[in-house]
Amino acid sequence: MSKRDYYEVLGLGKNASKDEIKKAYRKLSKKYHPDINKEAGAEEKFKEIAEAYEVLSDEQKKAQYDQFGHTDPNQGFGGFGGSGFGGFEDIFNSFFGGGGRRRDPNAPRAGADLQYTMTINFEEAFFGKETEIEIPKEEECDTCHGSGAKPGTKKETCSYCHGSGQISVEQNTPIGRIVNRSTCHHCGGSGQIIQDKCRTCGGSGRVQKRRKISVKIPAGIDDGQQLRVSAQGEAGINGGPPGDLYIVFRVKPHEFFERHEDDIYCEMPITFAQAALGDEIEVPTLHGKVKLKVPAGTQSGTKFRLRGKGVPNVRGYGTGDQHIVVKVVTPTKLTDRQKQLLKEFAEISGSTPDEQQESFFDKVKRAIKRD
Repeated sequence: MSKRDYYEVLGLGKNASKDEIKKAYRKLSKKYHPDINKEAGAEEKFKEIAEAYEVLSDEQKKAQYDQFGHTDPNQGFGGFGGSGFGGFEDIFNSFFGGGGRRRDPNAPRAGADLQYTMTINFEEAFFGKETEIEIPKEEECDTCHGSGAKPGTKKETCSYCHGSGQISVEQNTPIGRIVNRSTCHHCGGSGQIIQDKCRTCGGSGRVQKRRKISVKIPAGIDDGQQLRVSAQGEAGINGGPPGDLYIVFRVKPHEFFERHEDDIYCEMPITFAQAALGDEIEVPTLHGKVKLKVPAGTQSGTKFRLRGKGVPNVRGYGTGDQHIVVKVVTPTKLTDRQKQLLKEFAEISGSTPDEQQESFFDKVKRAIKRD
């Protein structure tokens, strides 16, 4: 089954901004997170959302996706990019009998990189922590030390390709002699044959192991960001260096706080009396409780900034702020005494709701006449 368009997955148009992409991801990931949504298919949906965000939130990956979609641009004719260029070289060699340099099949090569997805909670992302993870990876066989041969024996030069790793077939054609070169199927292109294979690894020289790795999660890491752990990937080949391990972080949503870049947002309910008369209230932050002065006449939806109470920047560029959005709560159950006091307040205010509405429409009429 073909993959869905990443913009469609996040419910966005092609011209969506970076903030719109992040906002859509946060909303959907919170809805389909496996720890919250227990419905069938929620986990697969969450993974699809995470994959779409991982591409669209990265400018380079997004530009490539916008141009090529899900198609790998390096897989075109001859694979003009990376190791794929060897395909064109093979065609050249096939018609003209060589001319390009062939990579030594037994030269040292770096091991493959690994990726590990780690789910952490909001507080762990905020403060950072040291933890230990266990990952499966291929390592050099301890029995044969990576040779693949039984201890006490060694590899032999392939008698079919004489150690070159390639077999050449010459043909006479109307346009001249053509030399067609292909990988030797007897030695797999290595130029060597193992007669007595190591019993531990079966001749591959590598075994699957599970390794525990200590990881230091930096304070301020955000959802979708990754951490590179050097030399913790697959073992190198023929004595080459090991690959790296990339840890991709998935941060669980918080029930109260919401993060945007290095700033934190939260809503704080206050009463009508607090909004009208003003008050000093206590608000929670991840740094601890702080006092916030609400001035008299504060309207519902007003934002207050607590400087330096946000998330520490993961690269060390200071700390974000926390934004408090106050919401005036309208009481749903009133005592007779409360109702009476509110009626008195309305009378003292000098206008009824009907009068206020009439005044509003008068303003609208005047504005229309001026136009």
